[in-house]
Amino acid sequence: MLRRGDARFPGSSVSVDGKSIGKVAQKTGRMKKKDIALTGVVSRIMGAFSSREISMRFMPSVLRLAALSASVVFAIPALASDESQLIESINSYRSQPQRCGSQASNELPPLSADPRLRLRASGAVDLQQAMASASYPMVNVQAITLNGPRDAASAMKAIQESFCQVVLDPQFVDVGVSRDDRDWRIVLARPLLSAKLGDAQSEGQKLLSELNVARSQARQCGGQAFAAAAPLAWNATLGSISQDHSRDMANNNYLDHKDRDGRTPGDRAELAGYSGQLVGENIAAGQDTVHKVVEGWLASPGHCANLMNPQYQELGAAYATDPKSSAGIYWTAMFGAQ
Repeated sequence: MLRRGDARFPGSSVSVDGKSIGKVAQKTGRMKKKDIALTGVVSRIMGAFSSREISMRFMPSVLRLAALSASVVFAIPALASDESQLIESINSYRSQPQRCGSQASNELPPLSADPRLRLRASGAVDLQQAMASASYPMVNVQAITLNGPRDAASAMKAIQESFCQVVLDPQFVDVGVSRDDRDWRIVLARPLLSAKLGDAQSEGQKLLSELNVARSQARQCGGQAFAAAAPLAWNATLGSISQDHSRDMANNNYLDHKDRDGRTPGDRAELAGYSGQLVGENIAAGQDTVHKVVEGWLASPGHCANLMNPQYQELGAAYATDPKSSAGIYWTAMFGAQ
């Protein structure tokens, strides 16, 4: 159950499953009444990539990683079973807290399969020309090439052992997979922002509407079942807090519930004068529409559990953009209850 007290976050990773708060200690300072539930990503966001190719040996397989910071894609026919299975495995891997080398990553939204990112699995590919041909308006892309895996499970094992940092990078939102016998190519990309968004608070109101539609239906969030929940009401204070945090993340190129001064959502709520006794937060980056943000949260067990929590009564939400940041656009939704 949620514990009374503010959340402190030892280390760089915090995970909340919607039922309990992981790594939470009571705060003995000024704030004593707010409960906090967080769902999002606490991990380093990698910057733009220069063009390069890395070759390495994995068991009997040769793996190569190609990285690019310009627009790149090649379209091929619909996904076959093994390719679909690998995408499902990657998204399942992203949906759970993971340790990748010295880095920790919490839950990430699923990648969307985009046929324009399906490159030829074998042989040399001019990535820049291929992407331009498919008209994929990308900002960053990375292509992983595997030689040797017999099936999707073997390919996933290779990715986890050698390229976990790539598939756990929160800036990527799209994926394409192709296979030719034992040759595989997995392309992850972040597109240019294409949606015409309104101002931050009006989009926050749209996010509220979509979340209320989601809450109106019973659903399964991972292993946890939720009944339909009452709609949330807009709270202007929570909206301002969300806008400020989204702007701070965008301008300073990070994705985290704690701001650069170490303040948690509960700290920010108290400083803003929010009087509620329960607060929670979902964050996202890279998605350029409200619908994509909500779809991503619903597909992520922890985010889904947070937004379906029947204890919450109100919400404030907003986005911010910065073209110099890794993800381009950042979203914050703060839940509350009196």
